[in-house]
Amino acid sequence: MTSTEQEHKAGSPDLRMGRVLAVANQKGGVGKTTTAINLATALAAVGERVLLIDSDPQGNASTGLGLTHEEREPGTYELLMGAAELDEVIRPTKVPNLMIVPANVELAGAELEMMDLDRRQHRLKDAIEGRVGGFDHVLIDCPPSLTLLTVNAMVAADAVLVPLQCEFFALEGLGQLLRTVERIRGTLNPTLDVQGVVLTMFDKRNNLSEQVAADVRGFLGEKVYETVIPRNVRISEAPSHGVPALIYDHRAPGSTAYMALAREVIKREQALRSAA
Repeated sequence: MTSTEQEHKAGSPDLRMGRVLAVANQKGGVGKTTTAINLATALAAVGERVLLIDSDPQGNASTGLGLTHEEREPGTYELLMGAAELDEVIRPTKVPNLMIVPANVELAGAELEMMDLDRRQHRLKDAIEGRVGGFDHVLIDCPPSLTLLTVNAMVAADAVLVPLQCEFFALEGLGQLLRTVERIRGTLNPTLDVQGVVLTMFDKRNNLSEQVAADVRGFLGEKVYETVIPRNVRISEAPSHGVPALIYDHRAPGSTAYMALAREVIKREQALRSAA
């Protein structure tokens, strides 16, 4: 292994080029895990080194990347409980450059167990801080609700990436999430920011999708990515095959949209580094 490779090995001193992004929305069914999986895959496809942390007890990100239940221990639960170090829970995936910390069934009970632990809101931050230098991007797939696991993700993150479904109640749910980000920033993580909002399940044949997109852009302006993720059957089919949509069908509209989103994310991260 060359010295350069050693510097970029997971677990080396914190030399990361990218930041930790929590993929979060307190509302379920918005394409959160789908976005986490396929954005991670798209970033990896352009040569970025990516770590995806599955912090959702449902473990859908782990399933969507083809991990069997036997391959998920130790995982995020053990990491949060202090029973394993980060390098012990990282697993390779079928996607080159993409690694995952999987979720196993034990994660469902993590919140109750963490209530009695020291620094319960900082367990994930303490476990990964200074240990992700080998990755350009770290994505955390959060539960679809405001739980202690979600709080841990936001405390560990530099910013939040919000998937937002193009539907009637979108802005209401977005307002709740933004208030949560403000509370976390005011009490636990003063540097937390919203990296961007990505519109998902967009149907150009539906006037409501166009209206929601216009309303969200009017409300948040440049925080909303130019890329929209279309409603696409190939994206829905991919998880049952244990692969991301980009591998299942890289020519599908959903796949090409996630590649475009990856380029936007990289561009925003580069702009932030240049401004620092």
